[in-house]
Amino acid sequence: MPKPTMTWAESAAPRRDRRAARLALLSFAMLIVSLDQYIVVVALPEIRTGLGYSAQTLQAVISAYAIASSGFVLFGGRAADLLGPRRVLVTGLALYAVASAAGGLATVPLVQLGSRALQGLGGALVFPSTSAIINTTFAEGRDRNRALSVWGGAGAAGLVVGVLLGGVLTQAFGWQAVFFVNVPLAGAAIVLAFALIDADRARGAGRRFDLPGALSVTVAVTLLVSALVRGPDAGWGSPGIVAALAAGFLLLATFTVIEWRSTDPLLPLRLLTNPSLVLAVTVAFMFTATFGSLLYFLSIYLQDVRGYGALATGLGFLLPTAVVVAGSVLAGPIVTRIGVPRTLFGALAAGAGGACLLGLALTPDGSYTWLVPGLIAVSAGDGTVFTTMYIAAATGVPGHRQGLASGIVTTGSGIGAAAGLAVLVLIANASSRGLDGNALRIATSGGIRTAVLAIAGGIAITFLITLAWTYRRGARRRDRQDGIPEVPASRPTCRAA
Repeated sequence: MPKPTMTWAESAAPRRDRRAARLALLSFAMLIVSLDQYIVVVALPEIRTGLGYSAQTLQAVISAYAIASSGFVLFGGRAADLLGPRRVLVTGLALYAVASAAGGLATVPLVQLGSRALQGLGGALVFPSTSAIINTTFAEGRDRNRALSVWGGAGAAGLVVGVLLGGVLTQAFGWQAVFFVNVPLAGAAIVLAFALIDADRARGAGRRFDLPGALSVTVAVTLLVSALVRGPDAGWGSPGIVAALAAGFLLLATFTVIEWRSTDPLLPLRLLTNPSLVLAVTVAFMFTATFGSLLYFLSIYLQDVRGYGALATGLGFLLPTAVVVAGSVLAGPIVTRIGVPRTLFGALAAGAGGACLLGLALTPDGSYTWLVPGLIAVSAGDGTVFTTMYIAAATGVPGHRQGLASGIVTTGSGIGAAAGLAVLVLIANASSRGLDGNALRIATSGGIRTAVLAIAGGIAITFLITLAWTYRRGARRRDRQDGIPEVPASRPTCRAA
């Protein structure tokens, strides 16, 4: 008897199952690199005691990761587009596993800081490669928005889950556990990557890596982020900081010249004419400078002002974790229904209002219950903005540039995180120097409160930027409908590469 033929729906089902499994893996990889940015926050007091960090050098445990991740993420995006996203993803995960083991085994600060920098390099490879695979697997529109919601939910949740998991692990097993936990996680992701992700295609003929461009932009971003991180302690006028900033901006100018003259540039400058990508980069910078800094200050408040232990501090992040995940997962369907600008308007309004409520509740003797309304609102905005900005970044970008587009946005977010935290730490610590005891606790609470209210102001500024962007896009659209060309009719318009 002849074999019955499969219907289209039956043949499509295995493809859908494989895509779902692939999305789960990529979201898991995203969770690993995201949680590691803040998993050490709650463990910092024990790390300081165990390895002998000073009060001035302890912040380097966080900043070493941020500097390396921000400096190399554009490099990672280019590598994913050129060498293949699966190859780059597996390499990044392997770096993560090795660096995490080294960080847990470290007995001196220098070794641990080196491992944190290597973790940051791993993250710079993993982040854009996961994004590139999703954006080339799912078609632009509803399917991609839903996929990015799951992926973005994992990323946004990872930032908060890192604090929660760090508290639990530190309380139960000691600070070393916040490093060792990544080894089996990254190992499992590597095995699944070979099983679920298709092998990379051969590199296109004539395409090259643009080594001069990669080196100049990587060193430039590394110098700028490093200066922003070290500026508050070293002094903005110190020779080292001034030299780093000057060299960073000089190298950025050099990078622009290199890219302008290159036949196969690392960053095609035409890509920056994509208005959705420009909005995504701007929002990403402001997002990490504002929403991203809240985790740091909330952790300090709960421990240094309210006297919470590592476990209690971690548990305090259960509520924001749940809300962040919900906001991220719902962002995709919301964008599909009402578009990127309106989604951002609602999320940023909720975030600004929530940060205001949170700042007013951060008193020396307040309870956790007082924080709940602000935490819910700001966390909902956090999760929604995170996913939406990556949806915007992928819109209108061809498949062979998706890794680079993600790298551009992530570079912006890394610089924003360093710049935002540097400024906000100065604000928070302005009135607490030279104090101790209860006077220090009260001053710390007041400084954190001021910093969080400044964060609310920053979110409000992001809202206004998005509003201006939307108005400008609407004006251009009306001009086209009225027959007013944006460029002379004799010249063809350039499409984003």
